[in-house]
Amino acid sequence: MATATANSAVAVAAAAAKIIKGGKVSLGIRSLTCINALRNRQFIIKTSTTPFSPRYDRFPCFCTTGNVNVNAEEPPATVSTSAATTSAESGSVGDGARIRDAAKMLDLRVGRIIKAWRHEEADSLYVEEVDVGEAEPRIICSGLVKYIALDGLQDRNVVVLANLKPRNMRGVKSSGMLMAASDSSHENVELLEPPEGSIPGERIWFGSEDDKENQPDPATPNQIQKKKIWESVQPHLKTDDSCVAMLGEHLMRTSAGVVGCKTLKNANIS
Repeated sequence: MATATANSAVAVAAAAAKIIKGGKVSLGIRSLTCINALRNRQFIIKTSTTPFSPRYDRFPCFCTTGNVNVNAEEPPATVSTSAATTSAESGSVGDGARIRDAAKMLDLRVGRIIKAWRHEEADSLYVEEVDVGEAEPRIICSGLVKYIALDGLQDRNVVVLANLKPRNMRGVKSSGMLMAASDSSHENVELLEPPEGSIPGERIWFGSEDDKENQPDPATPNQIQKKKIWESVQPHLKTDDSCVAMLGEHLMRTSAGVVGCKTLKNANIS
């Protein structure tokens, strides 16, 4: 009797494993539709002789709603990079525009060194008289003794940042700054040079020739200091592969052409 019952159970189990389309289990005795396709965890199969309740956790349910694993976790949300990329690009464009607007507030001028000499109280400094198109030449101190011979400064065209607050440098009032390029080690320094034909006092700008007409009035020395305009612009000033001075992708210009240095490529400008 026990053997017959066992054989019957095996036969029923084998039949139950044959799942056909439509979500029904064919037992030869009785057919049951799949109950709740989304939550079908087991079939209770009854025969006319012996109750049999196998679990079919390991058998898929081929219901018309699809094969669904109710225990599976929701797939992680796909993060779209397009919005993030667009935002980053917009931020970059916005930052570039702000930096360029700040650079327009700088009073960069063509200067010409009339006279230069060693500072009497500071071994590393020169003192220069520079024509920047004003009634009187400006006195400017520069720390170029280590890099440029004194006779290399005489009668030379230079770029002057003219709207900085005057500074007392070891007893000499310095009213401006000569712009120079330097390599990463700061072992080599070269003055920026406006092209031949540039006129002392002419304001220098960045961009195309048409951008010259769109320059606002320069900021006052107090505004330059308070708003840290020079500090925000300076990190973006460099020379390119041709030693041309650039603000980002915008050329530094005078009416006679582009500004650059002699030999320093991809150098910082300050």
